[in-house]
Amino acid sequence: MQIFVGLGNPGTKYAGNRHNIGFMALDRIAEDHGFGPWKAKFQGQLAEGRLGSEKVLLLKPETFMNLSGQSVGDAMRFYKLEPGDVTVFHDELDLAPGKCKVKTGGGHAGHNGLRSIHAHIGEAYRRVRLGIGHPGRKELVAAYVLHDFHKADQDWLDDLLRGVSDGAPQLAAGDAGKFSNAVALRTAPPRSSKTPETPKPAPAAKPAPPEDTGGEEESRNPLQRLVDKFR
Repeated sequence: MQIFVGLGNPGTKYAGNRHNIGFMALDRIAEDHGFGPWKAKFQGQLAEGRLGSEKVLLLKPETFMNLSGQSVGDAMRFYKLEPGDVTVFHDELDLAPGKCKVKTGGGHAGHNGLRSIHAHIGEAYRRVRLGIGHPGRKELVAAYVLHDFHKADQDWLDDLLRGVSDGAPQLAAGDAGKFSNAVALRTAPPRSSKTPETPKPAPAAKPAPPEDTGGEEESRNPLQRLVDKFR
């Protein structure tokens, strides 16, 4: 059994925020893969289902971002799981919008949700970092992550979430490479290697060589040419 955790803040006020992309990812997985209904449990919302051959619990903590670790720790201990059984989906300022990276262990890079999870279960869990870009200045970060995605973001956001859902069974099976490939097929589909050939212009017709008439010889009649042979 595994737990997929999506990070965000509860309530409609925050539903479209960049900070809530983790919630959005879990909602797409639950919808696409036929998970059961969301139920209140472990200070969050929990849905059960399968990804491939793996039983997976989807958990959206409702403790607000900076206390996310409480919910994750409660669920992990209840099911007697290890940190390696936990995968956290979260927004990532250090990745360009639409980019996705998988990482296990390491620091929390100042992310309040990860900071809380570190405090409750340690750092040896897997993270799916979902790029939202950076506002450019540190003092703008709080307002940026707590602001809704713009309409102009919807196309790449939809592609990213669909890709995450497409690759979720591979991620549950432990194949981060195939998961990343599934995401890339949505966010950066390969271009066709075959380009339409431009018809080549037909070569200009070569002028026919001038007919060899033999000059004056051809202007004489056969009798005159015969007489000339006996001269």
